[in-house]
Amino acid sequence: MTSSFSSEDRPEQDEAGARLVVRWQPRRPIVTYTLLALTLLVYVGQFGSDLLLGFDLPAALGMKVNVLIAAGQWWRLLTPMLLHGSLMHIAFNMYALHIFGPGLEQHYGHGRFLLLYLCSGLAGNGASFLFSTANSLGSSTAIFGLFAAQAVFVYRNRALFGAQASAALRQMAVLAGVNFLIGLSPGIDNWGHLGGFVGGGLLAWWLGPVWRWRREA
Repeated sequence: MTSSFSSEDRPEQDEAGARLVVRWQPRRPIVTYTLLALTLLVYVGQFGSDLLLGFDLPAALGMKVNVLIAAGQWWRLLTPMLLHGSLMHIAFNMYALHIFGPGLEQHYGHGRFLLLYLCSGLAGNGASFLFSTANSLGSSTAIFGLFAAQAVFVYRNRALFGAQASAALRQMAVLAGVNFLIGLSPGIDNWGHLGGFVGGGLLAWWLGPVWRWRREA
């Protein structure tokens, strides 16, 4: 869900019925587009190395492998966010980033949005490291964090969104439930999804914007 406010000044009503104007300063989603481009570039590297070398070198160097993380390769708690196992895998995740990223970056600002994305991925890979022995890769850990952050944003600003908030939250609850059920399928790291969702939601509750009515003379 995106904000109901446009990029222009939009009149709204406060609780007392006074006419208000929402001031909106649009930001370009440069972090979202940078993450998209970087992830796609890494996937091209994965595909190319598989063709030239016969194995996926970026995945070998960066995917989540518990024994290597325990041996000190801590970067493997972050680098899996840039790696994907198939074209469908990266297409789904980048589509989700394209849907959720620009709106959240608009609300959070560039720095806090990047922090949200990275910390969600870290939380997801950390949960996977603790509760799953399987190797894993993919930005789904961060994507689930963005999904939770969107739900938190709508919930905390529900007074401004009005009836749209309840409908949006129900839709997101159904979507989350469906995705977690899909995650029970073999080969899907649901612990990573759950960790990213919880981590992103908690960080969003702490860092996320809460809008307030403010009268202007």
